[in-house]
Amino acid sequence: MTHLLKLLLLLLIPVVSLAQTSTHQGQTEKQAKTKYTADAHQLTLEAASELTNRARAAAKSLNKDVSIAIVDASGQVIMLTRGNGVGPHNTEAARRKAYTSLSTKTPTLQLARNAKANADTENLANLPELLLLGGGCPIWYNGQIIGGIGVAGGGGPENDHNIAKAAAIEEAAILIH
Repeated sequence: MTHLLKLLLLLLIPVVSLAQTSTHQGQTEKQAKTKYTADAHQLTLEAASELTNRARAAAKSLNKDVSIAIVDASGQVIMLTRGNGVGPHNTEAARRKAYTSLSTKTPTLQLARNAKANADTENLANLPELLLLGGGCPIWYNGQIIGGIGVAGGGGPENDHNIAKAAAIEEAAILIH
């Protein structure tokens, strides 16, 4: 019986070794993936549409018609709408506000006020794509920025800012702040 036991042990040693090697390779591959890639959430077209609808409803409650831009995490436009009778400059302003808030991870109303109050950051206003005017807010999901919203034509920076914030889809954990 001892010969049989020894024979079984000899046969099992390579199997156990392979299992350990396989587990080690799996861990190494997993470490490499997490080192060089990251999971990222993306706004869908449906989310952009819902954000736009909610912002438009907030604007309507103020008797305003606005232009609204939604950009994804890379700054690409997902949706850009112009309200009836809104000047063409507002459509570009909405896009730039969305891009600015995404890029700086800061609401543009706060950014404008901070830049004006600090001589070291005043030059932010001179960067080509940034627009330091209230109405742009980053869009967050699970602590990660997944886009930006920009609103223009709401009757002033504070109104534009409040309209943008009202677009949040809290029940889906898509927050705007």
